[in-house]
Amino acid sequence: MTQVSGQVNLRQAIKSLDALPAMPVIAQKLLGLKLDTDEGERMLLVLIEQDPQISAKILGLANSAMVGATRQIKTVRDAAMLLGIKRVQSVSISIAIMSLMTKPPASKLNMQDLWLHSFGIAFALLGLARLMPAKLRPQDDQIFLAGMLHDIGYLALVFLDPKQSDKLHNRLAAEPDRPSLEVEQEVLDITHDELGAELARQWNLPEEIVTVLRYHHSPDNAEAELGRPLVKMISVVEKLLPSFGIVEYQTPDILDEDWEMLGIDPSQAGEVKKQIDEQADQASQFASSFV
Repeated sequence: MTQVSGQVNLRQAIKSLDALPAMPVIAQKLLGLKLDTDEGERMLLVLIEQDPQISAKILGLANSAMVGATRQIKTVRDAAMLLGIKRVQSVSISIAIMSLMTKPPASKLNMQDLWLHSFGIAFALLGLARLMPAKLRPQDDQIFLAGMLHDIGYLALVFLDPKQSDKLHNRLAAEPDRPSLEVEQEVLDITHDELGAELARQWNLPEEIVTVLRYHHSPDNAEAELGRPLVKMISVVEKLLPSFGIVEYQTPDILDEDWEMLGIDPSQAGEVKKQIDEQADQASQFASSFV
């Protein structure tokens, strides 16, 4: 691995597949399924049922207060009927990928906080989407996948260079009111959104998801078009939940035009904040049972 002054050259290392964690096999199989066929749906259920970790989380989600099932869901098939087959696919892919958090190199990155942040943002996005006009609202499966994976750049960094990861998170903790991307650029000469997008690209994730990972902190960038409105949604939700999980500060200003881009009246901002907080609290309770 290329090094500069004793440190890994992250811009070069991120291009090397052998320097990065491989996408879990189960995630590869789930991603490759075509759900517009009976066989694709059948194989999805089979793959989930064969993985105890994923099936437990799917059943936990189906029985959570966030979903509001009227009876106890006991099988993956029933969970798929309740949640929708595409949402089950995206949740399962996310869980499989996030399982890498349980076995990274030792570091000061708090995996529990990253897991909590990812779940919180994913479910808060679903709550935000329900307040948007249907014509602007992305599909739930896209929303959840983007929310869960938006910060996998921090995970990539741990695998590429645990020492630089530790240095970064020490600085972020020491300067909690300074924009995280500014600190990352200073410490690493690269940012977690760049690292995450490159990892997602090498894993052959959908290009829309790659774009969201790359521009969720800069949603107005001209190159973020393919990821809209998800890039704007993540940007807004992270500003509404500034201390949820990992330290990742950004300026808290949400402009009227930001709300208007999502089809939400700016006068509703207070009510949106309340609903997002409630959604994140439920996500926190759900995620804590799986950490």
